[in-house]
Amino acid sequence: MTRTHWAAVTAVVLALLFAGGAAAVTANGPETPALPGAGSADAGFARDMAVHHQQAVEMSFIVRDRTRDQAVRRLAYDIANTQANQRGMLLGWLDLWKLPKVDAGREPMAWMADGEGDGAGHGGGHSGHGAGGPKAKPGALMPGMATKADLAELGRLSGRAAEVRYLQLMTDHHKGGVQMAWGCATLCTTPVERELARGMVAGQQSELDLMAGMLKERGASPTP
Repeated sequence: MTRTHWAAVTAVVLALLFAGGAAAVTANGPETPALPGAGSADAGFARDMAVHHQQAVEMSFIVRDRTRDQAVRRLAYDIANTQANQRGMLLGWLDLWKLPKVDAGREPMAWMADGEGDGAGHGGGHSGHGAGGPKAKPGALMPGMATKADLAELGRLSGRAAEVRYLQLMTDHHKGGVQMAWGCATLCTTPVERELARGMVAGQQSELDLMAGMLKERGASPTP
């Protein structure tokens, strides 16, 4: 098992322990809040961001094997490690809430468009996917995500060409991720999940600045 896989497993365990402990403490208080429901922003963000993160991990592993540039390999490792850990936390919460990790009946990021509630305190009217928010490009599941053709192209490239394409794809990926994380920071009601979302925004904004500089060093722009 790789270091990243161990990190993901550890993240699930920590997420369950943290959330379980919080629930136990709250249960002794005057009121126990309702767990998020299947249609809540909390659940929608956890499901969608887990998928979004998985692709970032995949792209990072691809470029790791396509270049020897230490700066790009280090960035790819950091992204893969961070997002695998966060993905483990998101999936751990879904397990804790006894909710499915996949919901084929719901359009990705629909929770951002309407902020629909389901008895767990969610309400909305916030715009998002499908309502004037970020749009996925043809062939991509969610905004910022690469298509199968993009991934195949990255896998065929090597050296500087692979570095540039990875940085371009990851720039788009982070921009979509930041939009989604802001949605959770606004709509989610689970405090620890909102804090994670805010941390994602800060971390990915910082990496966007770093990648812009790396592309400039290679004579390239974020958009191919």
